[in-house]
Amino acid sequence: MAYEHVCPCTVGCPLQKTMSAIGGRWKMSIICSLSQDGATRYNDLKRKMNGISNTMLAKSLKELEDDGLVKRTEYMEVPIRVEYEVTDAVRSLTPILAELAVWGSQLPDTEKSDL
Repeated sequence: MAYEHVCPCTVGCPLQKTMSAIGGRWKMSIICSLSQDGATRYNDLKRKMNGISNTMLAKSLKELEDDGLVKRTEYMEVPIRVEYEVTDAVRSLTPILAELAVWGSQLPDTEKSDL
């Protein structure tokens, strides 16, 4: 009888969906910053994200908002004030991220080459 290997990461895989939502160069840094600091204005967040462009920060925040991980609140003041904060979805993810951090701290340090 032939054995057929079925990859668990097929179309619609929840793990792939998760990695799409939190993966990428900046999303985890944004999530961590907002988790620690609470509601944060755009320019304050940008100052904390050393090296991120305005375009990339805006894009990452929009994607996080679309995925229900970040809440954007606009206050009708002059000038308009906008704050970003994590949602309950991120708060429920925090213990999992803490476990991943422990796991990652046990990996050997390796140099990554720029290919």
